[in-house]
Amino acid sequence: MHRRQFLTLLSGAALAPALAVPIRAAEIVTAQLRGSINGAELGLRPGAIDDQSRAFQDALDLAAADDRTLFLPPGTYLISNINLPRRARITGIAGATRLVYTGAGHLLVGEDADLVQLTDLVFDGVNRPLAEYVPGIVHLTDVPNVRVEGCQFLGSSGSALAVNRCGGRITGNDISGAAEAGIRAIESTGLSVTDNIVKDCANNGILIYRWTEGEDGSLVIGNRVERIRADCGGTGPFGNGINVFRATNVTVAQNRIADCAFSAVRANNADNVQIIGNNCSRLGEMALYSEFSFEGAVIANNIIDVAASGISVVNLDEGGRLATVSGNIIRDLTGQAPYPGGTFGVGLSVEADAAVTGNVIDGAPVAGMWIGWGPFLRNVAVTGNVIRDTPVGINISVVEGVGAALVTDNLIEGASDGAIFGTRWYERVTSDLTLAGAPSFSGLTVADNHVAR
Repeated sequence: MHRRQFLTLLSGAALAPALAVPIRAAEIVTAQLRGSINGAELGLRPGAIDDQSRAFQDALDLAAADDRTLFLPPGTYLISNINLPRRARITGIAGATRLVYTGAGHLLVGEDADLVQLTDLVFDGVNRPLAEYVPGIVHLTDVPNVRVEGCQFLGSSGSALAVNRCGGRITGNDISGAAEAGIRAIESTGLSVTDNIVKDCANNGILIYRWTEGEDGSLVIGNRVERIRADCGGTGPFGNGINVFRATNVTVAQNRIADCAFSAVRANNADNVQIIGNNCSRLGEMALYSEFSFEGAVIANNIIDVAASGISVVNLDEGGRLATVSGNIIRDLTGQAPYPGGTFGVGLSVEADAAVTGNVIDGAPVAGMWIGWGPFLRNVAVTGNVIRDTPVGINISVVEGVGAALVTDNLIEGASDGAIFGTRWYERVTSDLTLAGAPSFSGLTVADNHVAR
């Protein structure tokens, strides 16, 4: 045998086993899920038309007892009243493993667990009523390590995913059709809500909430929130893309929020909130809010395109104070209110201990800015902003008892009624303060603004 023939035969023999045994998809899945338990081997039947709650609970408990993941092959599983053990891990095939609620109490509930991991599952509430004790089709309470990833939530008669006093990650999920909130997180303990799609929900998109004001620290980043209604009505608790209530040290950043009945981001009684770099379109009320008794808000680098009003940082009467509002683009405001009363059509409103700088406001039907409200004005600096295409550039309160305010180095173009006026609540009480001979007020400095008339 020639040397070349020998080497050829040798290489062929080495490759023969690999060529003779094809790699099957099932074997790849098994390799990826080493350490899991296949639910089909424990009596679960994908696609069965009867209720599998008992078999599902038994399989889950068995997997948890061995500290392993329960793997569910593709198919539909009709279940109700599943109680998650202390170390629960369930995984499936994304878009193909469906857990369908049969309507008897709850779908999945986990309480006082060490960890809960739910990945690549479809949870379908089929809009069936939930028991009063459960707010969502998946409800987790007192779980320090939550991981809900790559799941789909459909048709909940309450919220879709509800977590109370939980930490961990909710990431990469697709949530739609909830009758309340898409994600409802109460009194969280270091929760990250990232890269989710939340759409077509009846009352709120993502709700970060506390019963009493306190440390929360949630991160709400990179989510897409669209088409949020306000079916319960009211003047602000519902209809918001992202709603932060009584939770301190929360960051809301880099989200895409559109077509909400009220606000894109509404922070109420939320100290040290950061609302940064969000892209917001077609909002029915104020696009971005920091309101009531907050201390500390950074609202920066957001884009607002079409809303009733732009940004509001207010309620000094309730203790609302301490903010920076900078680098935002606000354009094409409508002034159309979702309820009677109130002033809409204003680009930016602010009241106390705040710096407002580097914002661009283009198209506001009432005023570019409204600084202060009645006696509620203190220590506000308005500098280096661009305001155009609005009847009034800036309204600023000159009611007796207001604090200091500085309005300098702003560029105002196309303000048809005038650039800067003093007001008493709604009433305009001065001539244009940028003109020669305009009245002056103690504590108010209006200087070096450039007005293109």
